[in-house]
Amino acid sequence: MFARLGVYPEMNWFFLAGFLAPVPVWFLSRKFPNQKWIRLIHMPIIIKATGNMPPARAVHFVMWGIVGVFFNFYVYNGYRQWWAKHTYILSAALDAGVAFMGIIIFFTLQSKDILGVGWWGLEAEDHCPLASCPRAPRVVAEGGCPSFEE
Repeated sequence: MFARLGVYPEMNWFFLAGFLAPVPVWFLSRKFPNQKWIRLIHMPIIIKATGNMPPARAVHFVMWGIVGVFFNFYVYNGYRQWWAKHTYILSAALDAGVAFMGIIIFFTLQSKDILGVGWWGLEAEDHCPLASCPRAPRVVAEGGCPSFEE
């Protein structure tokens, strides 16, 4: 699958990218020794954390970023006592709210074949007519799909 004739041979380049990713951070920490925050950037953790993120649309990542920056920067720096006492409770409440709303939406809407409002974020297709075409070499499909030769 990842070999030269496989479907995803380009994925092997990410091993090199992961190996080289800490180098710019190391150079920046040497160039700016007074900036202590640069040493706190840990590229393997950042790369692994993005691998643990569930597949979601861009609007979800933006909202996670906004909430995360707000509570872990603004609230942490301005209201540290409140943050220390309530941040884990708030995190658990947000997670539980998502789970409860998923159950409520299923039983109230989707069990009655109501899929929700029609907006661009609900569509699961990528609007590309070639997305359903096979991408393996020497596979020919009808309907305007190009064939790939080795």
